Amino acid sequence: MKCIAIDDEPVALLILKQYCRRIGDIELKYFSDPVTGMQEVNRINPDLLFLDIRMGEVSGISLAKEIPKGTSLIFTTAYSEYAIDGFDLNAVDFLHKPFSYARFCTAVEKARQLKKLKELSLKPVFVNKEIIVKAGYRNVKIRISDIIYIESIENYIRIHILSSHSVLSQISLKSIRELLPSQFVRIHKSFIVPIYRIASFTGTGVTLYNSDITIPVGRAYHNDFIKTINEQLASDE
Repeated sequence: MKCIAIDDEPVALLILKQYCRRIGDIELKYFSDPVTGMQEVNRINPDLLFLDIRMGEVSGISLAKEIPKGTSLIFTTAYSEYAIDGFDLNAVDFLHKPFSYARFCTAVEKARQLKKLKELSLKPVFVNKEIIVKAGYRNVKIRISDIIYIESIENYIRIHILSSHSVLSQISLKSIRELLPSQFVRIHKSFIVPIYRIASFTGTGVTLYNSDITIPVGRAYHNDFIKTINEQLASDE
């Protein structure tokens, strides 16, 4: 992973450097000057950015709004009151200084998973595969690769597809799941999503490509959701 760290505290940068060297397979550049650091971020578009929040008169919250699309963000700060602001900016994680190596590894693993999910989203899947569902009195063919997500609405399901409309069918979420490949995972009692469409996720919700909504992750489904993601990422390696 190509990573950049921006922090005005030399000790903080040294710790990040040591942790990255210890974890391996991370190419790290680090900067104490936020202006120079952000110039490099926009030049190379790294996989991951470690960003301090308070750097003299410069706010990491403001800088975070300028990072290029595709770069994951982990905030590193001694000020826990900024955590909500960090997650509002879709930060992968929030490391509260001083943080341990184990906590650092957890944050990096989240970023690594997102990187792999992005790679999966760029690969063609199920190009010619279809399912057939009953919509009213009609049998409707739906290309699996066109499905964005599926939601349960009382006794129906609504299948959201790329062509900007949806298909309403009187079938259970469990039954539709059985028609779909393993890349589709149930994350909530009312939602199924394809893993390769996940742009980002937290313990409570996922954001999908080609969709501006956040879909909740049910507490009862969280462990299976994470397990399925790890299995799919491992099988793709």
